[in-house]
Amino acid sequence: MAPKQRMRIANEKAMKNVTLRGNVPKTSKPNQDGPTVGPWLLALFVFVVCGSAVFQIIQSIRLA
Repeated sequence: MAPKQRMRIANEKAMKNVTLRGNVPKTSKPNQDGPTVGPWLLALFVFVVCGSAVFQIIQSIRLA
């Protein structure tokens, strides 16, 4: 794509935003509504955090 054509397309997009007067979206990319972290990864994270907490409690009881 030639630089002049690219600039023309960018100018056309900007001209559409001029008529919105304050209601311009922050990004032109579509919004993703889906979860960003999968359920398996979340479960693994919770398992590691809770498991380490249990081992820390057991260790503190043993040393006390």
